[in-house]
Amino acid sequence: MFWVPLLLLACAAAGLSCGRLCLATSRAAAQERSASRGHELTLYETAFLSGGPSRVADVTLVAMARARRLLIAHTGWATVVDPVGRDDMERSVLGAIGPAGQSPIAPIRLGAAAAHPVRALADRLVAAGLAVPDGLGAGVAAAVRQVWAATGVVLALGTVAVLMPAQGPVPSGPASNGQVPVAVWFALPLLLCTACLVIARVEVHPYTRWASPAGQRLLGAVPAGGEELTAVAVRGVRATGDPGLRAAFSHRPHRPRK
Repeated sequence: MFWVPLLLLACAAAGLSCGRLCLATSRAAAQERSASRGHELTLYETAFLSGGPSRVADVTLVAMARARRLLIAHTGWATVVDPVGRDDMERSVLGAIGPAGQSPIAPIRLGAAAAHPVRALADRLVAAGLAVPDGLGAGVAAAVRQVWAATGVVLALGTVAVLMPAQGPVPSGPASNGQVPVAVWFALPLLLCTACLVIARVEVHPYTRWASPAGQRLLGAVPAGGEELTAVAVRGVRATGDPGLRAAFSHRPHRPRK
């Protein structure tokens, strides 16, 4: 009966991992049910769901450059023309540029992406069920990986138990005298893991880094061939038709050799 502790370990691994997966999927389902119906995405919301805080900063910079309130050189520098922001996002960009009125784009993007307006936007989208709360998508993926690991543990422990020399009247082969083979006992936690993985495959929706399944559906309704700012919000600065802007955002300063 030395296989019994191995069976207990297998059951514990299967039960804990499947329980974690059930909790993670239930939180994901609750977040999906809370999603707002009939919500129309703004430009900034589209940018956040497509690429996160940095995409919001990119859209704001491109919009200000198109309106001639900001000059963006192909060398990667931005210069303020109009110091008055039209909304909170533009004011956060101007604040990231600083009182000098000129700055490289990289620190502007970092500062604007971390500013309060973007965090408030993220909170509103999460509350609406359109954005992924911190750790939700990663939690479901981690729980699935844990169930896969538990499946391997159950198989390994079951193999060891079946291959162990007989330690009592319970056989490891076909049932004898009404007794259950060892392999059948280990098939129970294996069946539990397999069932949880199948259910998760069918029921759990894929999560992107930023958009929940409801948010992804709204993004799918955004016209692919829309105006330039919408294209930048969905696909990034590479979608702009201005090669100077593309060069400015991809510019990397040369570091002097030591």
